[in-house]
Amino acid sequence: MKRKFTLMLALLLGFYTMSNALTLKFNSNGEFKIVQFTDVHYQINNPHAAIALKCIDEVLTKEHPDLIVLTGDVIYSSPADKTLRVVLDKISSYNIPFVYLFGNHDLQFGMTNEELYDIARSVKNNIMPDRKGGLSPDYTLRIKSHKGNRDAAVLYCMDSHSMAQDSTIGGYAWLTHDQIDWYRMQNAQFTALNGGKPMPALAFFHIPLIEYRMAATIEDATLYGTRMEPACPPTINTGMFSAMRLGGDVMGIFCGHDHDNDYSVMYKNILLAYGRFSGGNTEYNHLSNGARIIVLKEGKRSFDTYIRLRKGDVIDRTTYPDSYVKDDWQKRPVEQ
Repeated sequence: MKRKFTLMLALLLGFYTMSNALTLKFNSNGEFKIVQFTDVHYQINNPHAAIALKCIDEVLTKEHPDLIVLTGDVIYSSPADKTLRVVLDKISSYNIPFVYLFGNHDLQFGMTNEELYDIARSVKNNIMPDRKGGLSPDYTLRIKSHKGNRDAAVLYCMDSHSMAQDSTIGGYAWLTHDQIDWYRMQNAQFTALNGGKPMPALAFFHIPLIEYRMAATIEDATLYGTRMEPACPPTINTGMFSAMRLGGDVMGIFCGHDHDNDYSVMYKNILLAYGRFSGGNTEYNHLSNGARIIVLKEGKRSFDTYIRLRKGDVIDRTTYPDSYVKDDWQKRPVEQ
């Protein structure tokens, strides 16, 4: 009985947390475009930070997305509120819905994640749900069909936290068992709403899963992009990847955190992808800044993704799953 009550409560909370996102919908061409900015590391009064705002301007001017997702480490100076508002006001000026997920550095400048969350919600065009007393809630965003009469896709937006609370383990924090349970309940809800078939989904958070490191070291994996540093996940694997793989809805996971990586690689039918470092020379980086673009396809378990550089070039354009699956060379047509 207790389990049934918990499930019902979770479903009700799930419906509530999606209420702010009902305006998200596929366009008449059956596409929905997301721009992912990550690791902006903005600092007040640092001339090296200005290029991060230019990156936002140039990417959004060229891409015109339906949603902007900031996957953490947005601020890198005190006062935290002023620093955050500079970046979010720039984002907001484009009148595009946006959400802000936390990285491991955001809470290091005098304000808690709860305070930063509430500031972000106060900015025009932000569609994060009310915390309702929670610390930093995970939430879902529903994307409606182009006709607006049904849910056609879902985005999982999650807090990957900061540093491990257990000093004997150390390293970065991990997604908790409570978060895995939350995902499973949301997955069950959306699958039921979709007639028992997993709904096309993506997941966004800051710190990569351990599976990022595993996938990138498989010698025959199809990998696009740049890998100039080892993935820096938590040292504890709590099982979020396996939950999403068995849930059957998540097609791709998108994170930030490792500034010299922007690669995408398939692992057990889920695309593991980094965003592109979007900041300036306020933290280590050896890639020119830019953003990752994701274009969902209505009614299909497929999406396009590529990197848009600040100076306008597009690189590493791929399609999930086709670009990551090797064809049967024996079945290719005869070349003329």
